[in-house]
Amino acid sequence: MSVPTIVGTELGGSGPTLILGPSLGTPAALWEPAAALLAPSFRLLAWDLPGHGASPATGAPFTVAEVADGVIALADAAGIDGFDYAGVSLGGQVGLALAIRYPDRVRHLAVLCSTAKIGSAAGWSERAEVIRTQGTPALVDGSAKRWFAPGFIERHPDRASALLIALSDTDDESYALCCEALGQADFRNELSSIVSPTLVYYGEQDQVISAADAEYVARRVRTGSTTVIPGAAHLPPIEQPETVAHELTGFLGQGAS
Repeated sequence: MSVPTIVGTELGGSGPTLILGPSLGTPAALWEPAAALLAPSFRLLAWDLPGHGASPATGAPFTVAEVADGVIALADAAGIDGFDYAGVSLGGQVGLALAIRYPDRVRHLAVLCSTAKIGSAAGWSERAEVIRTQGTPALVDGSAKRWFAPGFIERHPDRASALLIALSDTDDESYALCCEALGQADFRNELSSIVSPTLVYYGEQDQVISAADAEYVARRVRTGSTTVIPGAAHLPPIEQPETVAHELTGFLGQGAS
């Protein structure tokens, strides 16, 4: 196992730093619609998973915890000490790992459409095998159904198509290694060590993460709560950016209009 190189993208803003984590298969652009609304309150730094967006591809296995170590290396290089964090799905699990491993760095933790253990090791191994034999374009149709609530693609074809194209452009082996990292990741026994105030969001129409999954995390961290994002499936920052920005600014104590 090794710590992957994580590359970040500044999305503007000033004030306290808010680091933004992506979902599997999506680049930092996942956060751009919400970032435009968050920028008045925060300095925004979004990062990419290995082989996604700006981060280099890798052939070396890694764990979710090691991705968290890569995010800390990114923060160190940017001169960031303490920060707020919000991450979606795999990016949300990275947030859990950050709060467990670096409690003095994470001021507040927002976990979107994620939980302490996602799916099964067998299921993730099967998806990794599909990618190694067929490539990431094989995931586009299924991801379109899982990622977005009904009607979103028709209302926002440009947003949806940009993410689906980015998925098909993701490095196959890096994506497969992300799947295997998810298959191994299980933070259930470590949630009680998280001292950062934590808000767990779930999409009203998410087929991947349920309200019960979100509540599991919120009940086991030291200070946790849940909230639903109406009209969202698995990617609320691009589906419902206004709601996400409003919820985050309120939770992080910057006020919201």
